[in-house]
Amino acid sequence: MHKRIPLILTLAFLASCTTTGPDFVPPQAPAVGTYAMPGDGAGPDGVRLTPEASMDASWWKAFGSAHLDALVEQALAYSPTLDSANAALARAQALESVQRGGALPKVDATGSVSLERINTAGFGITGFPSPTINLYSLGSDVSFDLDLFGGQKRRIEQAAAKTEAQAYRTSAAYLTLTGQVVSRVIELAALRAELTELDDMIAGDQKTLQMIQRGVEAGGEPRSATNTSDAQLAEDEARRPPLLYQIAITRHALALLVGKAPAEWRAPDIELADIAVPADFPLSLPSTLVRQRPDIRAAEADLHAATAAIGIAEAGRYPNVSLDAAFAFTALSPDDLFQYDSSGWSAGPSITAPLFHGGSLKARQAAAVAEARKADAAYRQTVLSAFVQVADLLSAISRDQQLIAAQTRASDIAVENARLASISFENGAGSLLSVIDAQRQAQRARFGLVDSQARLRSDLAALYVATGPLPADAY
Repeated sequence: MHKRIPLILTLAFLASCTTTGPDFVPPQAPAVGTYAMPGDGAGPDGVRLTPEASMDASWWKAFGSAHLDALVEQALAYSPTLDSANAALARAQALESVQRGGALPKVDATGSVSLERINTAGFGITGFPSPTINLYSLGSDVSFDLDLFGGQKRRIEQAAAKTEAQAYRTSAAYLTLTGQVVSRVIELAALRAELTELDDMIAGDQKTLQMIQRGVEAGGEPRSATNTSDAQLAEDEARRPPLLYQIAITRHALALLVGKAPAEWRAPDIELADIAVPADFPLSLPSTLVRQRPDIRAAEADLHAATAAIGIAEAGRYPNVSLDAAFAFTALSPDDLFQYDSSGWSAGPSITAPLFHGGSLKARQAAAVAEARKADAAYRQTVLSAFVQVADLLSAISRDQQLIAAQTRASDIAVENARLASISFENGAGSLLSVIDAQRQAQRARFGLVDSQARLRSDLAALYVATGPLPADAY
């Protein structure tokens, strides 16, 4: 046995310094300092972009709504979607532990009781019956893979990268969930504001109808004059049920996000005006975005795992050496099982070397190389898509701000025109048609203002999600 010790030590030394396959090098951040394309125009006004500021993981608090904060916290606590992501992360962590355990020595207990018939004729003994005996055995096996070419190291590296990727996907699920809650709350608040505007329109229609009816009763208007106003009132009242339906399904969707059935939960009544527009936005620079956005980090970890797979495939083409030892007690009777004469052992290295596999091992390595190229392309596509998304949202926010300013002016002018038209009609200086037309313009302007205000808040929320603030316990 002592003659084998130098060989064993040599193999162990080789195992400690040989690892097949390429080492992973994280991709460099793209050499761009801004998101806007030349010709995009000026950026958003009124919301200061502060690249040097750090973004709070509880980004929704920037909207200054206690009701919104409570809904997001409830979703984080009870959403099945987030539970599923956390379970997937726990699974990845367990599989990583499996691979790490595979690098340690394996010790197994063995035991058996068998009934055996010994064929004496097979040993050249004739004229003697073949006896049937009970054979008892108890022992243990020890095995340690020297990992001569680093295949096991690469498996651990790959499992760790997969765990990291799933951790970032869990963070992405966190961002997606919080973004969906905020988006639904803004949508619900906007729908409720539209319902208020519609009810005001219906009240205005009723007032106009009453005004015309007074004119008919006074003999100044024909009875047919009420037809147009009646039709307008009916049209506006017909818009109410679809709007109530949209409010209902938005509330139901919000219930789903917070992990509740619609029958056991009620969405709070949040006004659009109660959801503030943040004055400052901590916009990450492109070089920072690739290090903090979870889908980019997950794609990078996928590339890492694919790179490690090349080493695994390459190691499979080389010999595998392990140190094995076995010890067992074997006896014909349980009483003799633990006698010294019943004991036996074996120890020494074993080697398995692939000789002919029909080219499958080389093909497996080629497939791993191709998969790594695919993962690299997916990473670069993820980065580019992130930059495009941020650029789109910056343009959208700039448009939203311009639209709010225009809609505010249009609403103010239209409301004043409607007021003056009504006064003129009541004093006999205007027509009914001019009154209804002015009211329609005012109503459209008010609806447009509500829509643009909601869009600005929604786009800001999407920009928060797109710039990827990670939770405090991110991997």
